Amino acid sequence: MTAGRLLVGATPLGQPSDASARLVRALGSADVIAAEDTRRVRTLATALEVKPAGRIVSLFDQNEASRVPSLLDDIRSGATVLLVSDAGMPLISDPGYRLVTACVENDLPVHCLPGPSAVTTALAVAGLPSERFCFEGFAPRKQSARASWLGSLASETRTCVFFESPRRLGDCLRDAVEVLGPARRAVVCRELTKTHEEIVRGTLGELAEWATDGVLGEITVVLAGATPSADPDALVAEVNRLVEDGMRVKDACAQVISTNPGSPSRRELYDAVLRARE
Repeated sequence: MTAGRLLVGATPLGQPSDASARLVRALGSADVIAAEDTRRVRTLATALEVKPAGRIVSLFDQNEASRVPSLLDDIRSGATVLLVSDAGMPLISDPGYRLVTACVENDLPVHCLPGPSAVTTALAVAGLPSERFCFEGFAPRKQSARASWLGSLASETRTCVFFESPRRLGDCLRDAVEVLGPARRAVVCRELTKTHEEIVRGTLGELAEWATDGVLGEITVVLAGATPSADPDALVAEVNRLVEDGMRVKDACAQVISTNPGSPSRRELYDAVLRARE
């Protein structure tokens, strides 16, 4: 018998109309739907006017390990299993990793039905650099662990995306002010794609004050990367090498600054070069 397949399907963050045509077809044709919340997937199917043809089983953090063997048997027997989480892409701080890994280890086909993800949606609207970024999942719950985690981001130059509970957002932002400073820029995305979507941009200090009275809804935070700090001595040495090759000091300073993020101003570098010659 031909083996079946696992479909990893991204579901809408809020608006049902964001569902892809491939997801709609899969909801109506899959032999098994493994859902983080069976009630939510039934509600989504109703909103999309599709009737699931197969059985619907739960697959969440606490039962995933025990559920995997039977789902593997289904796929081996030729079934198409559709994996969905409550919203967004499974495995991205959602269940599904054990099932996908088990399929890969057993040479069973895994395909993705791409679509909504809070991570990329938040990046798209944040207005912060997105050519390089990192995703940190959920911020630690306990204050000490959270402070240590924030400390690890102090020198991270990539834009960082993470999730936070609305109940802990205020504490998290206040800790961020203490560890990273009040001037670092960030964006809080609340209820992405939903009716009451709110995008709040500002410094960590401003956002911490905004969240003081409490916040509701699903929260995604986008944190600006740290500004690289260039080594002054290395910059001066680079300028001197260019000058030795025949470039004027001012022009050399301008070129070095343009290729070294976090450099001082042209005037400051120029003065540093002159001081080094004294």
